[in-house]
Parts: sequence; structure tokens; C-alpha cells
Amino acid sequence: MKQKKYIAALSLMAVIFTAFSLSGCTDNREDISGGKKMIITTIVTTEDLAERIAGDRAEVSSLIPPGASPHSFEPAPKDLEMAGSAHMFVMVGSGLEFELEWAEKITGLNTGMTVVDCSRDIQLLNPDGNGNEGHGTDPHIWLSPVNAGVISRNIYDGLVGIDPDNEEYYKQNLSGLLAELDALDSRISEILSGMQNRKILVFHPAWAYFASEYGLEQVAVQEEGKEPTLKSMEALIRQAVDNDIRVIFASPEFDTKSAEVIASEIGGEVVLLSPLPVDYISDMEKIARAFEKNP
Repeated sequence: MKQKKYIAALSLMAVIFTAFSLSGCTDNREDISGGKKMIITTIVTTEDLAERIAGDRAEVSSLIPPGASPHSFEPAPKDLEMAGSAHMFVMVGSGLEFELEWAEKITGLNTGMTVVDCSRDIQLLNPDGNGNEGHGTDPHIWLSPVNAGVISRNIYDGLVGIDPDNEEYYKQNLSGLLAELDALDSRISEILSGMQNRKILVFHPAWAYFASEYGLEQVAVQEEGKEPTLKSMEALIRQAVDNDIRVIFASPEFDTKSAEVIASEIGGEVVLLSPLPVDYISDMEKIARAFEKNP
């Protein structure tokens, strides 16, 4: 076991050495990307927003692939190599476990890389939807089209900083994206306007920003990332029955066994809903339509 850990440590050191070499050579980065700016993001959602703004002027890649959880994912050596070659790192900045563990290490690999904090100018909420930190903050700031607009502006500022020659191009793309986000916000408000039961039972408490935006209340199975105890599950089942809730929304990135037990007890069903939209505009509307079907 010790030998395996030693070998893994040596491999990581080799990757870090390579990344440091790449970070000191801007020409090398330009060669790798075909003259385009190289951008890395933490999650696929900000990758999509960055691609919409950057257009064909940059290569954008997410460190965490679709289907993986930003609460537990660990980067592979190839991810660290990619970070060492990037011009810009788009961080969520709201307290994702991945970033708390890895952001400082990633930025340390490439000191010349611009870092964008997507959470700038966004008020962080706790899972109850309040602005204080009572039960810790909900890092899923992107699950609100209004916040997505703020995130997009922050990404735009970063792009202009590393590539001022294309400022007008990025501005036009940003303008188009903001118009799409405004239209999305209006559609979601309309979709949910007739929703009678506005309490949604969710396994992972990822939906504070969405719920706050559209007048919903999330009731979460998990608390602070922990599996529910038997006592808390019994309380949730009683609450679900009392509020005529028959759907529990679970994230495919997590084990759904506890969600299935609760669904069985309330005579309901588990609906899988990822809090990591890959195609933001399309996926967010699908999320709204899923919540709309909540009895």
C-alpha cells in the first residue's frame, strides 16, 4: 500500500513539474490551442456559459466531467496538465468541496493564469434560502437564471482581461446570452405560476437559489452532505405525507437508496434531476417542467 502511494505521489509530482513548465511558456499554450485562448472551468455548467461567450475565440474545458459530483471528484493527472496550460480558470467561488480542496493547488500550478470568481456580486444563501450562513451556504449559485447572468458577466470580464482585442466580439455574445437568460427566467416563472404545492422534497439540498427565485421551498433529505438518520427519515416521511408530497427529486450524481426508501414509504416516486445543467438554457427549462409536475 505504501509503495502504491509513493508511486502515485511521484506521478503527481511529475505532472506538477510539467504543468509548471507549461505555465511559464505562453507561446507553448498558444501552440497547443491553435492560437485560441485556453479556458478551464470547474463544472460543465460554467463551461457551457463560457463557451457561449467565448465562441470560436477560445477552447473551453471542464475539470469535472458530466455525471461526476463536484462534492467528491478528484482530478486526474491529465486535468492538472490542462490547468498548467490554461490562460483562465473559471471558478464557481461559492464553496464547492472540489474547489475548497483543489483550487489553491490548481492555481499554484499556473501563476500566470487569470482566475475568475463566478460568485462575485452574488449573495450566497443557506439551504433554507436565507442570506445568513445558519446551516452553511448552498454553493449551487448557478441554479438561478438571474445568477447565471451575473456569472456570465464575470466570465466576460475575465475574457476581456486576457484577450482585449476581441472585446467587442465577447460583448455581442454576452448580450445575446443575457437576452436568452432573461427569456428563460420569464418562461420558468410562467411554467411554475400555477404550481399549487410549492414544497419540493429533494435528496440533495442544491435548489436554494432556484427555490428562492421562484417562490418554492425545498425540503431536503441530506443535511450538510450527510445521509439521513432513521429519526430524520421518519420526520421527512411524516412531513411529506402531511404536505401531500409524492415525488422526491434526487441527483443522479448521488446514491439514491435513501430517496427510494422514502418514496416507497410515501407511495411516491423518485425523479432524477441533475443540478449540473450541461446545456443551460434547455436543461433549466426541463428542470422547471419537472418541478411543475410536483403534486
